[in-house]
Amino acid sequence: MSARSKARRRALDILFESTQREMPALEVIRARREKTDMVIADYTVDVVEGVLEHQEQIDEFLSTYSQGWTLDRMPAVDLMILRIGSWELLYNDDVPDGVAVSEAVELAKMLSTDESPKFVNGLLGRLQQLKPTLLA
Repeated sequence: MSARSKARRRALDILFESTQREMPALEVIRARREKTDMVIADYTVDVVEGVLEHQEQIDEFLSTYSQGWTLDRMPAVDLMILRIGSWELLYNDDVPDGVAVSEAVELAKMLSTDESPKFVNGLLGRLQQLKPTLLA
């Protein structure tokens, strides 16, 4: 697993914990740094901060283009994966679009239901197709 893949996984863990504990994600990072030997990569922080910065718009895109699924109905882990993938796809020019989608699908394969990779791939693929108009 590449360093960026590990950073994405750790960002997912932080965002998920933040939601479950109803604690700000940056506070989760601070607590982990203070209370454990855990090294949190710069890219992990970039992902978390990027998702937080653009979460309202990302959630709007996800709500609009996820056919038949509200954000509340999505498994929490899938929603975090989609937020990370959407941020990388739409707002992080350092990550090629295909990599953003495939990395999100891999996270879904590792951490979610059997149906989740297909769902994540389909929704992020749709956002990838619409990217020029979404960000216009």
